[in-house]
Amino acid sequence: MIKIREIEIGDGAPLALIAGPCVVEGREMVLRTAEEIKKITEELGVPYIFKSSYKKANRTSLNSFVTIGEEKALRILREVSETFDLPVITDIHTEAEAELAAEYVDILQIPAFLCRQTDLLIAAGKTGKVINIKKGQFLAPEDMKHAAEKVASTGNEKIMLTERGTTFGYHNLVVDMRSLEIMRSLGYPVVMDATHAVQMPSSSNVTGGAPEFIPLLSRAAAAVGIDALFLEVHPNPQEALSDAGSQLPLSELCALLETVIRIDEIVKEK
Repeated sequence: MIKIREIEIGDGAPLALIAGPCVVEGREMVLRTAEEIKKITEELGVPYIFKSSYKKANRTSLNSFVTIGEEKALRILREVSETFDLPVITDIHTEAEAELAAEYVDILQIPAFLCRQTDLLIAAGKTGKVINIKKGQFLAPEDMKHAAEKVASTGNEKIMLTERGTTFGYHNLVVDMRSLEIMRSLGYPVVMDATHAVQMPSSSNVTGGAPEFIPLLSRAAAAVGIDALFLEVHPNPQEALSDAGSQLPLSELCALLETVIRIDEIVKEK
């Protein structure tokens, strides 16, 4: 089990939610979204961790949005944490970013494309923060033991492993629900990223997606017995500066969570 402030993840604890807009687009939108999601999760009794990337380094196109400014975005994430008393998670891409972001957030996330980068994983582990490693689209679930071992080699065992789909031919991903149980057998909490899993990578000059399948994957993963559900949530996905084709509309979050919670309670009832 991992404890993030007062939130327990793993070992049969209630399903936690990791959610927020893909990237920090601006202060007002991020704060408003965090506030709305917190209201929903408090009403439903769901432990909540706010997610947003302060920088998007792995973009499809050279012209894709990257950041409003690294320090500016990180300060907004800190404001979310302090204003709403929420743990916060954000992506990192380099060793230097690990040290920088660790000053502002509770959890550092290793993007799927970077899950084999030894120096990055070790640098993240050395911060002492909780580390969420996304499974590479190109990896078998059992291979994630090597990524986890790199972080654990620093003495940091606060590790989560996240499923986000596996490459299936061109411009498509598939989710093998067995991978969730396989990664759990490695001894770490498992997370299902039901939004990146519906992406259609590089299908044009931007990454597309099929967001209508987000609820289906969320329900299926809850039935497996995941420890946390990861959702990128945006007030208006069509206007999002990143991952517009695969974010869940904020207006649909409550209904989805109500269903997922019921499944989680059935699966985890003692």
